[in-house]
Amino acid sequence: MEFDTYTLVLLRRGRRAAELSDDEVERLQSEHLAHLAALRRRGALLVAGPFRDQDDQSMRGVCIYGTGLEEARRHAEQDPAVQAGRLEFDAVTWLTPKGALAFPGAPTTREEDT
Repeated sequence: MEFDTYTLVLLRRGRRAAELSDDEVERLQSEHLAHLAALRRRGALLVAGPFRDQDDQSMRGVCIYGTGLEEARRHAEQDPAVQAGRLEFDAVTWLTPKGALAFPGAPTTREEDT
């Protein structure tokens, strides 16, 4: 069987989240979303979104990258919300049957591939 390879970055509440003021949280959320939008435009990030209705409220969202594990980790580490301690992440390689998933609207080539 052939597989497509993705990297999942699972975002969770960071250790410093409770220390941040409402203004800091608002600013970091805006910077976080801008960071993700830039990665999507470049083709590294395929899709991302927050969680809701989860039992573990520390789990905040997921990002699916079309990059290798180390590159996805670098992108996650550059996220302003991660750098400020509002968010933390785990990154794993995820295999799916070849062609099982499609990401409409995602760029077909990554900046690194051009």
